Order: sequence, then C-alpha cells, then structure tokens
Amino acid sequence: MRLLIKNVHAVDLDFEKDTDILIQDGKITQIREQIQEEADQIIDGTGLTAMPGLFDMHVHFRDPGQTHKEDILSGCRAALAGGVTGVLCMPNTNPPVDSPEILQYILEKSKSTGVSVYPVACITQGMNGENLTDFADLKSHGAACLSDDGRPVKNAELMRFALEKAKQENILIASHCEDLDIINGGIMHKGDISRQLGVKGMDRASEDSITAREIILASSVSGRIHICHVSTKGSIDIIREAKRLGVQVTCETAPHYFMFTHEKLLEKNANDRMNPPLREESDRIAIEQAVLDGTIDCIVTDHAPHAPEEKANFVHAPNGIVGLEPSFAATLTALYHTGKCSLQKIISLMSAKPREILNLPAVHLREQEKADLILADLNQEWEVIPEKLHSKSQNTAFRNRKLTGKVKYTITDGLIRYCEEN
Repeated sequence: MRLLIKNVHAVDLDFEKDTDILIQDGKITQIREQIQEEADQIIDGTGLTAMPGLFDMHVHFRDPGQTHKEDILSGCRAALAGGVTGVLCMPNTNPPVDSPEILQYILEKSKSTGVSVYPVACITQGMNGENLTDFADLKSHGAACLSDDGRPVKNAELMRFALEKAKQENILIASHCEDLDIINGGIMHKGDISRQLGVKGMDRASEDSITAREIILASSVSGRIHICHVSTKGSIDIIREAKRLGVQVTCETAPHYFMFTHEKLLEKNANDRMNPPLREESDRIAIEQAVLDGTIDCIVTDHAPHAPEEKANFVHAPNGIVGLEPSFAATLTALYHTGKCSLQKIISLMSAKPREILNLPAVHLREQEKADLILADLNQEWEVIPEKLHSKSQNTAFRNRKLTGKVKYTITDGLIRYCEEN
C-alpha cells in the first residue's frame, strides 16, 4: 500500500515546510517536494497541515464493565476523529484494572482499532487504597503507568511506599489529587456561583493539599510523580516551585480549564460538571500561563463518558465530560489562533511530551519513521454538535461552541483510519 500526500504544509518540532509525503508499508519513505512516484491513493493536501499523531495520556474508555457509556472500540473511533493516535487508558473500570487478565483484555480488544492503547493499572488492589498491586507483574503484562485515578491513595505512607516501589520498577505513578474529606459531597467549585446555586462546593484546598503531599512524598524517595488534570492556581504554584527545586514532577491539564470558569455552571447543565471542577478566572489565567511557560507538560482530555440519562439531573449526575474530538480544535482556538502559542508548542504538549513522560516511542514526521500522523485544516471553523460525536456519550462542555481547526485525516501504520468525508 502506497499513499502519497501532495502539497501539504508539514510541521514537526524541528521543522516547518511545504512538501509531499510518500508512505509505503506503514512507514514514511520520502518527505520532499514534487514526488513523482506512483501510489495506490493520493491525498491532495492543499490547505492542510500534516503533524505527528496526538497522544492523550488521560482517557476513560469504561471497558470493561460500563460499556453503555463507552467501550474501547467507540473510544478509539472518537480518538481518531480528534487526531489522537495514542491514549493512556485509566483503570477505574468495573472490575478495576488490577490483574494481568484485564490488561490482556484491553490490549487484545484494541489491536485492530488503529489507536495505540496503553492501559494504566491500579496502584492498590481493587482501588481500595489498602494493599498495593504487584507492580512488576502488571508492568510485564503491559501496564504503562499506575494510578488509582478517580481517587487518591488516602494513606500517605502507603503512597510513599508505592512511589518508592514504582521507582524500583521504573514505572510512572499518576495521581488524582483530591482530599475526599475536604470535598465531602461537593459537586462544583466552591465559590460565589456554588453559593448562588445553593449547592455544595469543592474547595481548592482539596486539590492543592494532595498535590503538595504527592510532591513531598516523591521527593522523599527521589522518585517521579505525575499530577493529573491540574485546575487551580495553588497547585500550579506548588508544581512550579517543585520543578525549580529539581523534584521529578510532571503534570497535565485539559482545555476546559484554560477556556472556561465556574460561571458556565450558571446554566445548571451537568455536562459542565467534571472533577476537578471549572474554577475561577484567576485559576483559568494561571492554568493558561502555566501551559505557555512550560510548567504544565501536556494537554489531555480526561475523556469521561456518561450516558444522557446519567447526566440528566444537575445535582445528582456523575462528574465527567467527553473531550477527545474537540480537544485539538479547542487548543488551537484558545492558544494558537490567539497568537499565544506556536504550532510546535502544541505538538509538544499534545504529542511529543506525553510520550516522553511515559517512555514511549517518539512519533515524528521523518523518513523511515512509522506513518503516524494527522492532516488538519487549521482554519476551518466548525460547531461541536454532541449528536455527531463518535463517542457513545455526548456529555461535552463544548456543545454548540464554534471552534477553529478541524482534523481531516488520521493515519496510523500507513492506513487512513479516519477521513472526515466518511
């Protein structure tokens, strides 16, 4: 199979140029102007930009156990439609991912999707916070990371021991930083809007305190820690100082945290509720600045599908939103088209850096590299219509919002896995 992309604008971390790209047998064989080789299929790339495939290191595919919300196949379709060619899949399934058998199930089911699915295994058995899993065994069976995402490991000494053990096994721990006692039933950010709506709020201190704890614990064992879905100015300040001091800490955020605030909750739509929640304008500004100055290492979605009936009641609905399809366009809209951020920076945040953090193979637009890339119209405006998303669920905070930048093709292993026309 030979695929030729003509007249495309190619961008990677170290170059930007107009070119043709020839793909054969799953690899990029030529990147140069005026390629005259014959091909089985030709894509006219005029007006399009070629970039390395994106990587989302925080998704929930609900498989096994809650496949009415999402499954591995539907989640991967949504990923491809958003230009995401690799994902890190969180373990709070039913049952949780705490055994080689469940890891094998996920890996087998994802083989034919065209998306590289890397499963996360639990830190503790059953995610109950009491007994550690067998890190070495889980890693040998395909776990790419460890987390009890959805909740922190409550016991600090157990978490310290987990970080020490993870260092020995050379596997990353990712932490959901939230003190559940401080949350105490809160459903949105604690502030003026929660008081106005008469609902229980989630104080910033819940996130900030566990962020600080995890960094202190990681430092005490000279280990690594990854902080999930950062949403507060306080956590950013803590992480920035820890990095300055040489602590091995990385972190992520999602587009909704640098685009929206808790004022969005005035609509009383549960599709604007996620965990951690949308915060205040001072937090939004801090998150955006941390993305731009490098304190935040990568942009993720925390793609968390829920069925419409589960999201029907504002107060009682579970937290979480889907984000795989609008994430790239949202980031372009908020950061690139406003002149705040280069395309190379976005490639780092959404493709290169997450793979680097996880010690996964890099993906680049280079000759003899595997063909893992997207073609996008960076200037196409489109409206996010929930019913048209590829996910089984439609709970997006970007509903009916116009974004600029659209993935037109997603290619992995030299095959067109997604084409907008289909």
